[in-house]
Amino acid sequence: MMKKKVAFYTMGCKLNYAETSTIARKFSNLYYQHVPFKSYADIYVINSCSVTKNAEVEFRHIVRSAMNQNSQAFIIAIGCYAQLNSKKVSSIVGVDLVLGSYEKFKITDYLDLELLKKSHPKIISNAKTKNTYFPSFSVGDRTRSFLKIQDGCDYKCSYCIIPISRGASRSESIENILKNIRLLFRNGVKEIVLTGVNIGDYGKKIYGENRRLYTFFDLIQAIDQIKEKGRIRLSSIEPNLLKNECIEFLSKSKHFVPHFHIPLQSGSNDILGKMHRRYKRELYQEKVNKIRCFIPDAYIGSDIIVGFPGETHKHFLETYHFLKKLEISSLHIFTYSPRPNTKSITLQGYVSKKIQWKRNQILRNLSNKKYRFFCERQVYTKKTVLFEKNSTNQEYLYGYTENYIRTKIPLNSYNLSCYRNTLQEVFITKIDQDGIMIAEPIQNYN
Repeated sequence: MMKKKVAFYTMGCKLNYAETSTIARKFSNLYYQHVPFKSYADIYVINSCSVTKNAEVEFRHIVRSAMNQNSQAFIIAIGCYAQLNSKKVSSIVGVDLVLGSYEKFKITDYLDLELLKKSHPKIISNAKTKNTYFPSFSVGDRTRSFLKIQDGCDYKCSYCIIPISRGASRSESIENILKNIRLLFRNGVKEIVLTGVNIGDYGKKIYGENRRLYTFFDLIQAIDQIKEKGRIRLSSIEPNLLKNECIEFLSKSKHFVPHFHIPLQSGSNDILGKMHRRYKRELYQEKVNKIRCFIPDAYIGSDIIVGFPGETHKHFLETYHFLKKLEISSLHIFTYSPRPNTKSITLQGYVSKKIQWKRNQILRNLSNKKYRFFCERQVYTKKTVLFEKNSTNQEYLYGYTENYIRTKIPLNSYNLSCYRNTLQEVFITKIDQDGIMIAEPIQNYN
């Protein structure tokens, strides 16, 4: 029997990538052949996102893209958008099956081998089961893996729809996390990114563990005892959950790299209050200063939302000047997107699209300057780069330093094809106009 071709597309966060990879492995048997998404396939699986309205619009484009490859393809929608608004997703032309957050991990149970297009798409989603925990990690040709350690969120930020789509906070057991880390390192993965919805809240409702409570600090201490070689990177962590004891421990870690992504969302305490964030900007500044004290060259990224309801020009200037003085490395700028069933849509003080766009651009420019400044401080230093792949013109090999700086090394000049998928010490010589560091082999400087 000829194998059915299946392709996958992931939208949104690193957690989605980990889950897509886990779901894809369920198709790895005699019946299915994995193919790239932009090629002909019998089945297209789209892991959706619902964080912004734009993500929902993008989902429609992705469905159309799949239909352009094969108009008779069987299209399956999974992910947050599918869980949150299954009826709306099922109404999109081309979609044949919509699976909820529990059902997506049993995806092959809902397929028949004929895979005929449906005149009425089928929805299989049970909201009561979204608090079930499923371990996930990504594998593939890449040398980096995303490992899910936690899911869901108990925070009720007024703009965020994730607690509605993913449910309450719950965690993987330390035992299983350690087992999966060892498995990934032994199978050639050089770097693992710990991911979840709110990883700093790790320890709540631990899957398979009922005897004692654990904390995020317990977890990172246990991970650092692993004997296998490899790098561990943290994904986004809330500032109020990044305890000082964690920062001090990470500064001495043999596995964890000096990279933090700490969402701020606003530099105005008034707006932070309206967002229902659990900290004030003073605490955020304290955490950044603490990191700079213990790990001076750490990369510190942040998230900012512009145009939140009630954000006046004064509030925006508070944010701008606060960020300008803050020793962070870059910013991810998001324009506020009203989401259904969140408290923020009832707030007064609508900010026009024009003003939102202008504020977005101002902060993007600030971010570019901060990133450039951070990179310039790394010139003439030794770094360890995880080299992944070369560019299309075959001139350079690319990778990331331990402190998350995009770096390239001339490929042909040094015959460094053996560097692919390896960790290598290099010497940073300069930064190019695109903000990418240029390195040379460390032996040239010994």
